[in-house]
Amino acid sequence: MDKYDMIVIGFGKAGKTLAGKYAAEGKTVAVIEKDDNMYGGTCINVGCIPSKTLVRYSQSAMRHPDRAFEEKAKFYQKAIMEKRRVTSMLRDKNFHKLDDLELVTVIHGEASFTAPHRLEVRQNGLILELEGEKIIINTGASPVILPIPGVENHPFIYTSASLMDLPELPRRLIIVGGGYIGLEFASMYSGFGSEVTVLQDGKTLIPREDRDIAEAIQASLESKGVTFCLGAEIHSITADGPCASVHFDWNGKPHLLQGEAVLLATGRKPNTAALRLENAGIKTSARGAIAVDENLRTSVPDIWAVGDVNGGQQFTYVSLDDSRIVWSGLHGGSYNREARKAVPYSVFLSPTYSRVGLNEQEAEAAGYNVKISRLPVSAIPKAHVLGKTTGLLKAVIDRNTDKILGAMLFCEDSHEMINIVKLAMDLDAPYQLLRDQIFTHPTMSESLNDLFAN
Repeated sequence: MDKYDMIVIGFGKAGKTLAGKYAAEGKTVAVIEKDDNMYGGTCINVGCIPSKTLVRYSQSAMRHPDRAFEEKAKFYQKAIMEKRRVTSMLRDKNFHKLDDLELVTVIHGEASFTAPHRLEVRQNGLILELEGEKIIINTGASPVILPIPGVENHPFIYTSASLMDLPELPRRLIIVGGGYIGLEFASMYSGFGSEVTVLQDGKTLIPREDRDIAEAIQASLESKGVTFCLGAEIHSITADGPCASVHFDWNGKPHLLQGEAVLLATGRKPNTAALRLENAGIKTSARGAIAVDENLRTSVPDIWAVGDVNGGQQFTYVSLDDSRIVWSGLHGGSYNREARKAVPYSVFLSPTYSRVGLNEQEAEAAGYNVKISRLPVSAIPKAHVLGKTTGLLKAVIDRNTDKILGAMLFCEDSHEMINIVKLAMDLDAPYQLLRDQIFTHPTMSESLNDLFAN
């Protein structure tokens, strides 16, 4: 049995960061990854890096709406090839960043627990036995596949990962699920030239957002040709010749919708099934994630769960911050999940939607004396320079303290602007700080002056 100071299960952002830093302290580390196409984790291979590469190409395609579909399809193929190049380069870079280290051993295989600090790794018909003083579980999450009749082994059904590797642009794309992933792909593929329809079982689009924001997002996507069927009840998906047929009820009537591709964007679940956690006594939550405390410790001493597998927010920068929490704990520090405060996020539509903190309905439900400020993007000079005047900015302020409770920015460059608001919130600064801040001109960021002046 091979013994290591640390074993990392999964090659995600948090795990690879901890592995490198621990090895730099002279510790022996084993990193186990079952899929050699996932070195570097979800973000690099099937998440934000490939999707944002395609978003960039999609935005370029939107500048030429009059091109024939065949031309659009060729441009899409070019985008897919570039996506493959970028992900392959970054995957190789991440692999060697650890594998080239003398004290790190990268093992290709599937790990499962046999005891609290013992693992077996199945590798090409062989079984390796490992023991780790400290173990980091970083196995990520995978798409939820709903039990819709006809879905299994369907030739035209895709997850977000497999769709981004499809070299042929679908003329008609049907997206099942109107969450953030579904909306991002709706924006992306409508930009490339696909006819996109979104089917959602609930009658409220992105219910976690305020209605004015959700309506602005829906209107923007509809202006680009995206069709929404809210409250759709899907009965089955069949394969009919060169396309899929989705059978569903909507507005009390049966409907049939056909498309060359169907994207299932119905959420993600933690990857724990193969780990045999019960052998280690590691507890899970009601939703199947590994249960952790504020320091990301599991129910077993010296075993941590980081990234998507612990049921937290599924962002690569949260996974990176998870590594900071574990590292702090390993060295007697006090940094934990509570200390990270509000986490910003962005949905890369066109324009981007970004948010941090509480929205209006959440703030009111929490009992705050709320002040709301709104600014249409059409009032921002730089938006006119860019020719992108769609959108809405919204801020939620505590009237009693003047503190910023949250912000929702649906505008060009909002993914950069939201970090400024996050910093102000972390500093417990009053909203007047952003109202009176000097920004360069013309920029999208200077709109924060006007947003917080309202």
